[in-house]
Amino acid sequence: MGRFFDDFTLGERAGFGAVEVRREEVIDFARRFDPQPFHLDEEAARRSPFGGLIASGWHTVALTMRLMVEALGGGESGSLGSPGADRIRWLEPVRPGDVLSVELEVRALRPSRSKPDRGLVEIEVTTLNQHRRPVMTMLALGIFRRRE
Repeated sequence: MGRFFDDFTLGERAGFGAVEVRREEVIDFARRFDPQPFHLDEEAARRSPFGGLIASGWHTVALTMRLMVEALGGGESGSLGSPGADRIRWLEPVRPGDVLSVELEVRALRPSRSKPDRGLVEIEVTTLNQHRRPVMTMLALGIFRRRE
């Protein structure tokens, strides 16, 4: 069952998900959205400061979003979208073969004053690799319907 504004609690923490980063997807995403050599070409990536092929940070954000939507109930949740995200930080390169998971902490809950059927949920997001090392953090903002 999906999550609604009223289902979140301040300070709540949750961890979930596992998605493997696949070489073909790294290259395909980069080809379409972030065509830098260290995302596209093995040899160029080896010569880069990263020493090998890495995923675009935007690819990491997209994979994180997928895990969050799945965990929060997807199409059955009360999600009404997002006004944005703040403080996105890429802390460590994500490489083909890495397995990513997500940890969330609810930092703020603000019922809407002008639209009482919804509220804003502020979530600190940490994306981890299979070694439990943070590879990305961001502050995500989500608008969720209230339960009737």
